[in-house]
Amino acid sequence: MTDLIRYRRQITLFGAENQRKLADAHVAVIGAGGLGSPALLYLAGAGVGTVTIIDDDVVDTSNLHRQVIHTTAGVGRPKAESAAEAMRELNPEVSLRLFAQRLTWANAREAFEGADLIMDGADNFDTRHIASTSAARLGIPHVWGSILGHEAQTSVFWAGHGPVYEDVFAAPPPPGAVPSCSQAGVLGPLVGVIGSTMALEALKLLTGLGTPLLGRLGYYDGMAGTWEYVPLTANPAVTRRLLSEEPARQEPAVTVSVAEVDEIPENAVLIDVRELEEVAHFAIPGSVHVPLGEILAGTVPAEIDTERPVVVYCAGGVRSARAVEALTKQGHAGLLSLRGGIDAWLEAQA
Repeated sequence: MTDLIRYRRQITLFGAENQRKLADAHVAVIGAGGLGSPALLYLAGAGVGTVTIIDDDVVDTSNLHRQVIHTTAGVGRPKAESAAEAMRELNPEVSLRLFAQRLTWANAREAFEGADLIMDGADNFDTRHIASTSAARLGIPHVWGSILGHEAQTSVFWAGHGPVYEDVFAAPPPPGAVPSCSQAGVLGPLVGVIGSTMALEALKLLTGLGTPLLGRLGYYDGMAGTWEYVPLTANPAVTRRLLSEEPARQEPAVTVSVAEVDEIPENAVLIDVRELEEVAHFAIPGSVHVPLGEILAGTVPAEIDTERPVVVYCAGGVRSARAVEALTKQGHAGLLSLRGGIDAWLEAQA
């Protein structure tokens, strides 16, 4: 009777047999962050029998405006644990498997063991390629979503049934080439739209109902409130490569030794290598703005020719390391990259 009471609204819609399919299903969710928050809650609410939560991060106050599965009381806790607690509060019948590690090529098999579907809410390209290859080799669907600024994309990939992720994104871009949410900003409701859409796609795939976003990429413009759908085509050669070849590993962007600092030395020269729109929101007082693109194109900030310490910073430390590498290769020694970037600096001011 408890099952009937809890699920009767959706049983009325799609029947008891499909509810049993959900109860027998196992979904592995990468990320208990912005996309994972609504997706995990809706999977639990719908009665998906087993959910694996894959996340090695901890809850931060800056997450809470969009990662609504977590609370202020959970700041500092592992996200996997915090998310699991919220899901159990919503539906104690769901079995939860916590994988509080960073997903790697080495541990992917363990992370996805027994899964019928992979839901990919990762915030980096390497993890998305691990998810894609793993899904292809397991023969299961890969539900994917991504956010950038006011825009978002989502699709369903499934080797042998339609395109795979690599049909759209062949290889990861260099680290720092695409801004993260901390760099570009993100609105909570936009993440909620896409995370909820991903959960709906998962329920359709698990029950066999409706038409999933297989062979189509949904593009959502949050400011216009509009959806567009881009047709995708599977390339059998790409799928064969995923199934048979060792995955290509992305080479680290920084190939020379880069010195990092956790605190800015007194009287240091500060070089901000972020984009102009980022600088407009926050900047460390007294810093000089020279975007990373200009440095990579050969621009040398005049301010580095000094006996004072020179600290280069960006949002999180990736672009500043690339800038220091480029300038070091040009013969400018002694430059420092601010570990954690302005995000860490701002937190230290709080």
